[in-house]
Amino acid sequence: MKEFWYWAEEYDRKLITSAIEAGAKAIVLNNQDKEEEVKKLGKVSVLKQGVDFEYVLIKNKEDEERAAKYPPNTKVVVETTDWTIIPLENLIAQREELYAVVKNEEEAKTAIRILEKGVKGIVLKSRDINTIKKVGKVLEEEEENLPLVVVRITRILPLGLGDRVCVDTTSMLSRGEGMLVGNSSGGMFLVHAETEENPYVASRPFRVNAGAVHMYIRTPNNKTKYLCELKAGDEVMVYDHKGRGRVVYVGRAKVERRPMLLVEGKWENRKVSAVLQNAETIRLTRPDGTPLSVAELKEGDEVLGYVEEAGRHFGMKVEETIIEK
Repeated sequence: MKEFWYWAEEYDRKLITSAIEAGAKAIVLNNQDKEEEVKKLGKVSVLKQGVDFEYVLIKNKEDEERAAKYPPNTKVVVETTDWTIIPLENLIAQREELYAVVKNEEEAKTAIRILEKGVKGIVLKSRDINTIKKVGKVLEEEEENLPLVVVRITRILPLGLGDRVCVDTTSMLSRGEGMLVGNSSGGMFLVHAETEENPYVASRPFRVNAGAVHMYIRTPNNKTKYLCELKAGDEVMVYDHKGRGRVVYVGRAKVERRPMLLVEGKWENRKVSAVLQNAETIRLTRPDGTPLSVAELKEGDEVLGYVEEAGRHFGMKVEETIIEK
């Protein structure tokens, strides 16, 4: 998820509070005497130019080259005088720790999407509360788009008891949304959130009963984790049936022993598999976004999934030969 900083050119309690409420994780202070007062307003970092980051005002090519020459791990904040995207494009291609100063939500949208990759974070300079809120909303709604595929179910096998993970989030999920999980990072099913009412249990729209502890779950920045690793405060990705993803936060990860079910399917010649709890409330997602209970699942059914070249090392995608069965 892109980082959101607010640059307080003058100390203003109301503006800084609005920025924190809008999701800003760091405040840049020109007046360092106010650092303790800012920290009383919320759990937020207070950053200092020249200590926590370097600042470059880009007026010409020489300034752009200077910004590119900082060591790779140095956070560099750049500001352009006329807000053209060319310097940002050039710098994004050269460094990871790049932050862009923006004045409004349109500039923020552009900065986080330049060259698809975007800057690592945006630094807002504005004294307008509505602009602060709008920029916060831009980052909150930042999307990752994945090309989901239609997987045809080929095998369903009861496995007996196993440990499964319920992922309770701090967000309300909608019909058609769920999490991508799988036995392999190269093939995942979209497991639907518990948004549906049934005669036996109330809906839990903040929850995805994601499956067995050993499985991969997709997390931000094209990474994965094992389900057993999840804990309160972790970021995970939620996707809708069109492949639009958003970041949500884990409020609780609940591991319990339950009867399990192996579900396998194919897209073209690629295999997708997962071990899920064997219960009516666990659902996969049909191509139209409607949920399909594993209790009703049968061979030949079509559900949504995601495939990529398999290969992860500590959750990061790697290029190497890996066979997972």
